[in-house]
Amino acid sequence: MVNSLKEHCFEYKQKFSASTIIAIAMSFLAFIASSCSQKTSINTTANSDSSSKTLTTKSTEKNNVIRLGYQKGGIIPIARQRGELERQLVTQNIKVEWSGPFDRCATLLSSLNGNRADIGGCGDIPSISGIAAGQPLCIGSVQRPNPDSLSNAILVLGDSPIRKPTDLVGKKVAVNQGGAGEYLLLKVLEKENIPSSKVQRVYLSPNDAAPALYQGSVDAWAVWEPYISIAELEHKARRITTTHPAPTYGIMVVRSDAAKENPVAVKAALTALSEDGEWLNQHTNAASDFLVKELKLSDAVAKQVTKNRGPESYVFPNTGDIAKLQKTADWLLEQKIIPQRVDIRTAVCPLETTAAR
Repeated sequence: MVNSLKEHCFEYKQKFSASTIIAIAMSFLAFIASSCSQKTSINTTANSDSSSKTLTTKSTEKNNVIRLGYQKGGIIPIARQRGELERQLVTQNIKVEWSGPFDRCATLLSSLNGNRADIGGCGDIPSISGIAAGQPLCIGSVQRPNPDSLSNAILVLGDSPIRKPTDLVGKKVAVNQGGAGEYLLLKVLEKENIPSSKVQRVYLSPNDAAPALYQGSVDAWAVWEPYISIAELEHKARRITTTHPAPTYGIMVVRSDAAKENPVAVKAALTALSEDGEWLNQHTNAASDFLVKELKLSDAVAKQVTKNRGPESYVFPNTGDIAKLQKTADWLLEQKIIPQRVDIRTAVCPLETTAAR
């Protein structure tokens, strides 16, 4: 009996010890799992907070930068020299970066399209052409046409027998494809009732067109300032047109994503550029001095460029501007200069600025 009792006690003790061990082990494992879960949760939250802060910082830094692309001549490089735009925007916590100079609108628009700039100044023809080609661009502000402006012209050499537009029949004329030069030539021919097929268009950039004219490879050149004054005063070229038959708009073109993601900075930059233009309109001598420094022009050329270009007044487009630009866009489509119709109303940047001055 004693032996039986011992065996019974030993069996009970063995069972009790195994159960206890298992219970303790299970509790210990549960504790570890709970601790790990808690730690993971804390780490995940911390990492999430850290990532959120990093993204917010990057987003803020991005939204505080505006990149201005510029051509040779125009309001943007002058604003860059003057420095007032940067001083004004820094008070709004907006940093300005500069991209350029570009020789023509096509290369400037490419920089916008390639996300190397956010805003750039161009004419309405290349701007509409770029939008029609599917480039992600929108119209920020506009400079309204000046019917008396001499900033566009068809030039010939001084000793050329070409005296008037009708003399261009059968001749070669250098133009920039889909740009202000081609538009000017076609409008002049239209006004004179000359079929466009009667004049050969030679597509060249300004840097290539200038030597082509001076060396006699082309008979005429449809171009704009400052190239006109350089050709007239330094190479004895002359105009065969005076005023433009269809004066064009100047446009501050904006990269579409910049307008959507950063409308405050874009609008602030456009406003500051407009103010720079108004200041220069009151200080034409200063405008000429800026051109001398920026383009290395002679004083005489710079003064003539300033006079021919006229006032630099940029405003946000209103319904009247949109209607006139639409008429131009529709004409470009009729002439097969652009591949598809552009709806100007929807091409205006979403900056809530259409109730313009």
